[in-house]
Amino acid sequence: MFDLVGKRNWFFLLSGLIVIPGLVFILLTPLSAGNAGLKFSIDYTGGTLWQLRFAGPQPSEAAIQAVLTAQGLPGSKVQNSSDGFVTIQTKPIGLLPAAPAATPVPIASLAPTASPSGSVAASASPGASASAVPSTSPAASAAAISGTSPAPSGSVAPSASPAASSAAGSAVTSPAPSASAASIPVPTEGKIGALAKALQAKFGPIAEIRQQTTVGPVISTETTQQAILLVILGSLGILTWVSVRFADVKFGVSAIVALLHDVIVVVGIFAILGTLFDVQIDSLFVTAMLTVIGFSVHDTIVVFDRIRENRARHAGEPFDAIVNHSILQTLGRSISTSMTVVIVLTALLLIGASSIREFVLALLIGIVSGTYSSIFNASMLLVVWHHWEDGRRQSALTLARATR
Repeated sequence: MFDLVGKRNWFFLLSGLIVIPGLVFILLTPLSAGNAGLKFSIDYTGGTLWQLRFAGPQPSEAAIQAVLTAQGLPGSKVQNSSDGFVTIQTKPIGLLPAAPAATPVPIASLAPTASPSGSVAASASPGASASAVPSTSPAASAAAISGTSPAPSGSVAPSASPAASSAAGSAVTSPAPSASAASIPVPTEGKIGALAKALQAKFGPIAEIRQQTTVGPVISTETTQQAILLVILGSLGILTWVSVRFADVKFGVSAIVALLHDVIVVVGIFAILGTLFDVQIDSLFVTAMLTVIGFSVHDTIVVFDRIRENRARHAGEPFDAIVNHSILQTLGRSISTSMTVVIVLTALLLIGASSIREFVLALLIGIVSGTYSSIFNASMLLVVWHHWEDGRRQSALTLARATR
């Protein structure tokens, strides 16, 4: 029988070779003021994100950066893409002041002929003729009935008959069809409008704006706090449930340590990618991490449950042998389950939409790491903890015998 437990130190060494560089790059994030390590999107930092394409040739990143600096936006990020679009990330701009509330119109100023609902006023009698309707002029009355322009008095003229009144009312209240814009219009007001004018003066007209998003600092702070809170609450819930389910806190703590291993692996690799390739972490990254946490614990519980069953079936055997049996019995199932997910995620990463590429990459790394930690870390930690408790009990027993 292949002894996996006996090689646990090699598995711990492999995890350390991945975790330690990731931790170094994570710590570089605050030490380098964001120049290295994790790169956060505007969901967490706040700012304005532009994705636009010029009608002419794509300008260089340095040329666009020079225009941004001249407009009072130094330190902005500019990145050209292969499809001709330019991604610009600056500090929050374009937040226009809220429009003042409309002043309510006094009821006394309304025309006495206007109905409470604002619809066409009723005539004095069903048989009243159109000539009996008071109006400033025949042309104004006809215009009011057709709904093309309002009457000079501000009220809608009554119709000659109920049928005409119904027709006039439908003409006035029916909304005009609105054409949907094919793309985001080029801004012309405020700071963002001035920036658009400067860019167009330098590089020609903007042909298309694919994305224009502004996130304020309050929203970004709330998003960061919620992300941290979600991860903490999820971890505490898993620790409590696993400890209660297996009636042993060692199982819960081992599962959480393996879970932290997966989180550090994913975040550390993204810190390395952010430093080398400017890969950013957005709001979908938290969703990916919560999915990875659930998947990792799922595999860990499968192995732990088999360990609990084998402890009852093979009572008296060494704990190392019981854990080794359990790992070998669940190894094929864990790998098969993970490979089906890995194949799908690999296809999405290669041919999927670019907007979810970082999300898919985080899932792919996390699921591979979660499968590895469930088999080669969580169960091995149980063995190490069991040996430490046995050694402590043996030392206490030896000390007690010596004092007699």
